[in-house]
Amino acid sequence: MLGNYLIGLREGLEASLVVVILIASLVRSDRTHLLPRIWTGIAVAVAVSLGFGALLTWGPRRLTFQTQEALGGTLSILAVGFVTWMVFWMASHARGLSGELRGKIDAAADASWGSLVVIAALAVGREGLETALFLWSATEATRGDGSTTAPLAGALLGILTAVAMGYAFYRGVLRINLSVFFTWTGALLIVIAGGVLAYGFHDLQEAGVLPGLDDKAFDISGTLDPSSWLGTLLKGTVNFQPDPTWLQVLVWSVYLVPTMTVFLLRARSRTPVTSH
Repeated sequence: MLGNYLIGLREGLEASLVVVILIASLVRSDRTHLLPRIWTGIAVAVAVSLGFGALLTWGPRRLTFQTQEALGGTLSILAVGFVTWMVFWMASHARGLSGELRGKIDAAADASWGSLVVIAALAVGREGLETALFLWSATEATRGDGSTTAPLAGALLGILTAVAMGYAFYRGVLRINLSVFFTWTGALLIVIAGGVLAYGFHDLQEAGVLPGLDDKAFDISGTLDPSSWLGTLLKGTVNFQPDPTWLQVLVWSVYLVPTMTVFLLRARSRTPVTSH
């Protein structure tokens, strides 16, 4: 649940910041009559994201077990690719995001009625689709923790927290160092993504697409019960598995170590940005 809360908070805050910038840009330029176009675009983005999430959740249920595992593994790997790109992109573009969006708003406001709708839908929809895909992958990776509602509840709570923070930003009540926030949450998301990636490869092994399902790197399930509170906590946060295969361990290491190293080195070279 904690891992999904973080995903919902991080992705939700990015979307909230985009919405705040779009709305503030129109309000400050005395173009509030254009706000319905922004809300229309946001509504379209939310509807598409929810539809995509529903398709991921219920679409594969009629498929065979092997096909479900192959699809789940492939989508998990794809989700990790998207979230990794997002973490690095947001870290490097946070400082110029406000100016970039305001430039697009100014250009779209002078164009056709649908331009602002499209701008808002694309800006928010990208975050929504990434969130739906990564949440689905993370939930699939923790589906053996005995709970089906806790991961989704955690994600919803994270999104609601992000919406509240976004409103507080808009009202000027809350000010945080966004560079620090995105650095810490980005690092945690990379850890979560490493677990999702490893489990995605495990799905492909169960589907028979990749070999080595029986080649266990270690098995501590006798020492650490997966159904215990500690096992459940580790499973729900970092997708820990007590009996991973050698391929899972290799994939996790090859992804996590260089990705985290590059991310932290880039974070050290960036100038802090405070929300305002």
